Amino acid sequence: MIGCSHHDASVEFREKVSVPADQIDAFLGAFRNRFPRGELVLLSTCNRVELYAASPDPSTLDRRAFADFVANQQRLNSDDVLHQMIHRSGPEAVEHLFTVAASLDSMVLGEAQILSQVKQAYQQANVFGSTGPLTHAVFQAANRAAKRVQQETTIHRRRVSVPSVAVGEVVPEVFDSLADKRVVLCGAGEMAGETLRYLKDAGARDICVLNRSRPRAIELADQFQCESDDWEQLNQRLVGADLLIGTTSAAEPIVSAATFAQIHPRRRGKVLLILDLAVPRDFDPGIDDYSGVYLYQIDDLEAACTRNRREREKEWPKAKKIIAEETERFFHDLNHRATGPVIRRLRNQALEIKDDELVRLNNKLREMGIEEAAIKEIDKSFDRVVNKLLHPPLASLRDDAAEGHSRGLLEALRHLFNLGDD
Repeated sequence: MIGCSHHDASVEFREKVSVPADQIDAFLGAFRNRFPRGELVLLSTCNRVELYAASPDPSTLDRRAFADFVANQQRLNSDDVLHQMIHRSGPEAVEHLFTVAASLDSMVLGEAQILSQVKQAYQQANVFGSTGPLTHAVFQAANRAAKRVQQETTIHRRRVSVPSVAVGEVVPEVFDSLADKRVVLCGAGEMAGETLRYLKDAGARDICVLNRSRPRAIELADQFQCESDDWEQLNQRLVGADLLIGTTSAAEPIVSAATFAQIHPRRRGKVLLILDLAVPRDFDPGIDDYSGVYLYQIDDLEAACTRNRREREKEWPKAKKIIAEETERFFHDLNHRATGPVIRRLRNQALEIKDDELVRLNNKLREMGIEEAAIKEIDKSFDRVVNKLLHPPLASLRDDAAEGHSRGLLEALRHLFNLGDD
């Protein structure tokens, strides 16, 4: 793996190495032209650019060659790529992919989006044809590792951003579903955008964005395929709203207690949930005194975020243990698949030689009148000799496999015993 993320590279450098979605196929094609037997999956998101590659001949795809390829494609200096992009290989690369897929390396720990991005990157490489046996195995194992972290820890269930807590934890306390609820969102900044994403994920369909700058409201509403309206229509929208959310940067409340006093009778007792995510506050605290109104302010939500963050931190060691177990399992399975055929051929070859020699010896022993009981003992002795002769090389082969075939014993055995290729 060669790559960079928000952890180790500036946004300016990440912009230089990022690959737009409509250029990924061309990038994968260039890789196959440069490394015909290589495999590649490219993960390019707003926070990370990582290339996961494999080759049956590692010498053709070393760190320098990989960096030179990336530099050439992105028109960068190769030394800059080597200096600013992290390089991992073997177990470290696999463990990193598992950590990324499980959202343990994300800017927001436990966010769910990264696993779908990993799956999409793998699927796109699959469709293009740049994957192979190793990338198939490792990305399927990454999905398994991420699922285990989701199922066996509470990291993904502990929301740590204000909008995620507001929509994911507070809303369900009041409404069973948002599918039939009218949502009014005030503001069109970064907080509003994040809140809209969670609202959509929660099933909200009837959403109206209001902002003092109407063009900005229209832009945000179009992005999330919802409605927008003039700022002056806020009070009218509030009459029929089920959920009211404030994310503006207004210096004074956008809805005062006096204004709400006039609106409240027109609502005819309809329940209203208000999520005030703004600092300063968007809604007068006195609104919470009216019947049928549930007002949650930023302090309430930030306290929940802090509690959740602490709970996530407690789950971190458990999640990392799962990643370590899945990495070990992956290499155990991979190395077993690599060494299994060689071990079987070596054993079969030894047994065939033993059987041929035993047939000739047994015929002579019977001609000499040796008893069958003695012949069977000789057979057993031959078996023990074969097992004892094979044990040291096979034990060394298994140890070497556990270390990633670092000593090359697999190839040595193939050549020494003329076992051929898989």
